[in-house]
Parts: sequence; C-alpha cells; structure tokens
Amino acid sequence: MDIEKILSISASGLEAQRVRMNIISGNLANAHSTHSPDGGPYRRKDVVFSEVMDSMSGNGSGKVMVSEVIEDQRPFQEVYDPKHPDANAEGYVQLPNVNLLEEMVNMISASRAYEANVTTISSAKSMAQKALEIGR
Repeated sequence: MDIEKILSISASGLEAQRVRMNIISGNLANAHSTHSPDGGPYRRKDVVFSEVMDSMSGNGSGKVMVSEVIEDQRPFQEVYDPKHPDANAEGYVQLPNVNLLEEMVNMISASRAYEANVTTISSAKSMAQKALEIGR
C-alpha cells in the first residue's frame, strides 16, 4: 500500500470521527432541551458509517464516510415535575432520550479513533521521510 492511500484512508477516518464528535456534542448540549423545532423534546442523534470503495485502486481499498445521521427512536424520559412549564396534566415532563453516560463513552471512543488516525498519518509521514533518507 502506498503512502498516498494510507493518508487518504486516515483522512477520511478523521473526517468521519469529527462529524461523530459534533453529533455527540449536540446530544450533550441538548440533553435537557424540552423544546425542539419538531415539537416536543430533543431526540438523540447518531451517525451511521459506511465504506466507500476507491474505484481508482485495483486492490479494493476503501474510505470511511458518514452515510447518514439518524434519530434514536428510544422513548423519551418522563420525570415528575409539576412546576415545570412543559409538564402535562399529570405533572410529568418528557425529557430527551439522551443518556449522558452513554454520550461520554461515545465521545471517548470517537476521540480515541480520531487519535488512532492521527497516529497512522504521523507514522506514514515518518515512513516517507525514512524512505527519502534511504534514497540519498
């Protein structure tokens, strides 16, 4: 595998994880939002990754990309708080289906995947520099 392909694959991984971290950040920021543009509480979002085959290469290498952002269909949380402005007649408020612990674990996972891609790029760069030094 040549250095250019390594860099291209790792760069696509960086972009995909960046998008994932942005979605997770939005989930964390809206963890207590009881109003959304669609009406009702904020609904948690998640990313779906897919592989895109590189048609230029004959060896079947591919890149990763975010194919779609989906909304989590798990039920909203219901909390008894009759003084809340969005409470229903029984005093319950619907809160987003965002689990803070789950989001933090996802953020750590995305961060580690991002770091792994950065390390791969650094290693490829180092190998290219060593190869140039051998040629001198």
